[in-house]
Amino acid sequence: MNFVSHTKSVAVPHQIHTYSKLRHQIHDDLRIQHPEWVEPNGESPMCDSYESRLIELLDTFAQRGSNARKGDFPSQ
Repeated sequence: MNFVSHTKSVAVPHQIHTYSKLRHQIHDDLRIQHPEWVEPNGESPMCDSYESRLIELLDTFAQRGSNARKGDFPSQ
């Protein structure tokens, strides 16, 4: 009997030390995890949308400080 994995490979997490590197990692990881969202010309409006939303949430968290609770953030 042959077994086929239906799970996608996941990038190994590593520590990110700067905001700029975090944004770059998010950009790369979205495109790796969802190649179907990337158009032949390399653009990806779907990935761009997810990146933008996540950056908004990160900015909100940074503005509120580390004392913010999970429930303080708007859900999508």
